[in-house]
Amino acid sequence: MRTAYIGTSPFAATVLMALAASDHRPALVITRPPRPRGRGRQVEQTAVATTAAELAIPVLAPERLGDAAAELAAVAPEAICLCAYGALVREPILSDYEILNVHPSLLPRWRGAAPVERAIIAGDSQTGVSIMRLVAELDAGPVCASAATQIGPEDDYGTLSSRLAAIAGPLLISALDGPRSYVPQPEDGVTYAEKITPEDRILDPTKSAAQLERIVRALHPHIGAKTPQGLGVTAARRSNEEGVPAGELKAINNKLLYGTPDEPLELLAVKPAGGREMDAAAFIRGHAI
Repeated sequence: MRTAYIGTSPFAATVLMALAASDHRPALVITRPPRPRGRGRQVEQTAVATTAAELAIPVLAPERLGDAAAELAAVAPEAICLCAYGALVREPILSDYEILNVHPSLLPRWRGAAPVERAIIAGDSQTGVSIMRLVAELDAGPVCASAATQIGPEDDYGTLSSRLAAIAGPLLISALDGPRSYVPQPEDGVTYAEKITPEDRILDPTKSAAQLERIVRALHPHIGAKTPQGLGVTAARRSNEEGVPAGELKAINNKLLYGTPDEPLELLAVKPAGGREMDAAAFIRGHAI
């Protein structure tokens, strides 16, 4: 099938690699423009732009998707595949093509911007990938394929998103192989995965240790959690130690502990502001607590 591909993120780049190796190799890839990133604010291409170039697939990076309408029409795709693009698809492109959207959740649960993170934070036991037809309403289109995976107690964003991306490529290819039968999403069970905000990163001392441990996993390694004191936390687990008031940091038995209302959270790996990541023992040796 003649296709085009629209996407931006590393997750989308993994899906693109699978699609390019199939009988549905895209004739054109569209992504977001280069943007300043990181502490040095260096201008970088998106992961999808880099992957498309490596695959020798023509790639466009317009400010608005509509600016590439003529190039899309010239390719005349029988279907467009979209994954983690980061911008709205508007008319007339929305209606002119069958657009298969790859979404990393079991819809209708976790529509929106951060489905992987929100599934971990909520303590969901499973999530998955859904292939839906794109419609104007956010992630509300009918679904033609889905596949589930368990969320393990050690899963963080990095491990879970990698597993979902590995599932997503073959699932998309199978949907393109057809035949496709779209089923409307049920009205019951709709939840929204809001974008992760700076407030979401803070390990709120009014929350339980279990909740905070899930936040640490959900935001690692791409965003990062931190204590109200500004200490980045990259790995943590619940502890049975006692005597740590909620919101305080204490070193007990060579463990770095953060108090919560029920039990301490043991911080296993941390990143001081402006510093490098280190294990808790190294932090205790070098910092007054």
